[in-house]
Amino acid sequence: MPDSTARRLNPKKLLLSKWTAVMPKNKEKHFLVTQLITPETPDAPIEHIEMEAIYSRRSFILPWRDLTDTGQWLQGWQ
Repeated sequence: MPDSTARRLNPKKLLLSKWTAVMPKNKEKHFLVTQLITPETPDAPIEHIEMEAIYSRRSFILPWRDLTDTGQWLQGWQ
């Protein structure tokens, strides 16, 4: 059964979107999607994105579907 609080996202529209970590670590609260990681085969769906912390400039790659978890991420800067 799908989580009723999950949001629907289109991975192709995530580039440069803003996100807030629900439980910030190391003063990293606000994040920006800086890249869509394109799969090796052109017709395969996008699975991963690169996010950058605004405070520290640290970047990391994660599955874009993690952003649908409202226990971890809020859309926009809160």
